[in-house]
Amino acid sequence: MTLPGWRDWAFSLKTFAAAMLALILAFWIDLPNPYWALGTVYITSQVLAGATRSKALYRVLGTLLGAVVTVALVPNLVNAPELLTLAIALWVATCLYFSLLDRTPRSYLMMLGGYTAALIGFPAVGDPGATFDTAVARAEEITLGILCASLVNTVVLPQSVAPVITARLDLWLRDARGWVIDVLGRARTARDTQAARLKLASDAVAFDALATPLHYDRTGAERSAEAMATLRQHMLMFLPIASAVSDRIETLERAGALSQRLRILLDDMAAWLASGTSEQAEADRLRAAAHALEPGLGEQPSWDALVLASLLARLRDFIDLRQDARILQRHIADGTPVTEDLTFRYTAAARTIRHRDHGMALLSAVGVFLTILITCAIWIATGWPHGSAAPMMAAVGCSFFAAQDDPAPFIVSFANSAILGALGASAYLFAVLPLATTFEMLVLALAPALLICGVFMAQPKTAPLAMGAAVNGSAMIAIQGSFTADFAAFANSSIAVIVGMWIAAIVTRLVRSVGAGWSARRLRGVNRRDLARAAERQGAQDGLELAALMLDRVGLIAPRLAALPSDDAEWTADLLAEVRVGINVVELRRDRRQLPKAAREAIEALLAALSRHFRAKPENPRQDLLDTIDAALDAVSFEARQAPGRAALMGLVGIRRGLFPDAPPYRSTPPSSTQPELAA
Repeated sequence: MTLPGWRDWAFSLKTFAAAMLALILAFWIDLPNPYWALGTVYITSQVLAGATRSKALYRVLGTLLGAVVTVALVPNLVNAPELLTLAIALWVATCLYFSLLDRTPRSYLMMLGGYTAALIGFPAVGDPGATFDTAVARAEEITLGILCASLVNTVVLPQSVAPVITARLDLWLRDARGWVIDVLGRARTARDTQAARLKLASDAVAFDALATPLHYDRTGAERSAEAMATLRQHMLMFLPIASAVSDRIETLERAGALSQRLRILLDDMAAWLASGTSEQAEADRLRAAAHALEPGLGEQPSWDALVLASLLARLRDFIDLRQDARILQRHIADGTPVTEDLTFRYTAAARTIRHRDHGMALLSAVGVFLTILITCAIWIATGWPHGSAAPMMAAVGCSFFAAQDDPAPFIVSFANSAILGALGASAYLFAVLPLATTFEMLVLALAPALLICGVFMAQPKTAPLAMGAAVNGSAMIAIQGSFTADFAAFANSSIAVIVGMWIAAIVTRLVRSVGAGWSARRLRGVNRRDLARAAERQGAQDGLELAALMLDRVGLIAPRLAALPSDDAEWTADLLAEVRVGINVVELRRDRRQLPKAAREAIEALLAALSRHFRAKPENPRQDLLDTIDAALDAVSFEARQAPGRAALMGLVGIRRGLFPDAPPYRSTPPSSTQPELAA
């Protein structure tokens, strides 16, 4: 953790000011529980102004949705506590499930709609006749807090996300440029490591967290939001293309088939990248040089010629991607929309494609459902005064951290923040606040604790603990228009809050917690299932669409590998190769329709074999799969002069190199005399 800077203190002061504004307005409107407005400010406030605004609307709508559901459920089921508990638990679980399928701020709508019903519904059981008034008041208090946080973050020293994006983008492009220069250069094997590739994938996916606030920046930079979304997809597509370039160069080097003219082209491209120039004339010159090296593919071309043709095609793709990336980067830096036609335009259509993990969303929903049932059973069975806080906060804890591989430690940390908040609240409630007889004195009394919480909220490592302490502490103090202090009620509610969170942690550990390695392997398994479906002529109809989905998962896998021992992560060595295979499978599936019968049948036999391979999930492909690939190469090689045949051959080269990088070079099989159709 670094020492707080002036920006951290500015954020803390802004958040405190927003909280006090919400509190005084709640007093003025005469809301029954003003502390909910204060606590909401600390839940909502983010360092970046756009991040606060991006979630504000969805938080308000989610709160209203939860309030409506509560009004529908509680009065009708209050005399059947078992049914009411079941109904609220099902509602929270359903909302959490759908929220986890969406990795944008829209997810807050469903998440808030879920646990708001628990926040309003369980305390309303004791007075069901006032459910409507309670729901309206709670919606007003939470909405007030959200609006105050958004207003202050917008007006007072708003921190734009644009400089953060620009700095991280420069760093990512620098790392990517260094990797590709090493790939193209003579010492290319020195740094062409899987770790470097996966880090680039992880960092590219992480731009989602910055791209969303950019839409709500309101400094003019939001005009480049579309450019950022497209560039993020370009960044991901760099990886399989550069990986394919690296593979083809290595293959030609091993075969001694890397000509001097090709070496000069690779050196020129490395110098072009190192110079940082974006002149279109130089890019056109390099494309022309690559086209001049294109081998003429006659019937049954050699393996070296096929690999060279594949390399040159990928080099041209890379040139297009790089030029587009420079254009998009300029628009992001200038805060302007894209007006040019992009050369590598296919990725723009795939920029909204994201992985949806239905399995983990369902497990999270089951976890919160069981947690609410258990905490409600304890509350009802014991007749615990203020025991409603247990299922209330259990629902909140399960929802807040459901996106983590193992939410239990985070829920425990949240419980610890509640303990810290309870200690601070007890000091305030029974020692400090009795002396605060005016609003000004109340503000001065709250300032030290809340300002410290705000400073630590600006630090990523301590933000959850600080936010939990501020929110839980303010809720336990339960600031209202007049001072009241009941130690028994305070102790009961504080203990219920902590017990609810601990039960949530225990149930989550038993039902939902998984390790980073398990999640990474599962994501890879999902990728392989998609490859099997692609080979079966199902799923994505475009290779780049499949690649976008697979690369998104690779980006999710990459940060999890940091938690694994290096020997345990050996299975990740072919992640990008599998993405390349996926692109080629879909394109091959499409191109086969234009081939003669014998070639088409050979490719269909290969697609069936690929489907069996990916369904079986073997660690290493079997020899018979390599034989099937070579048989397809034999059949299609007679069509090399035609565009469909050439395209199919490029796909077969990519599949062979992706699955069998250490296999000996392909050798064509002489045609038999019983193949008149091929001879024609």
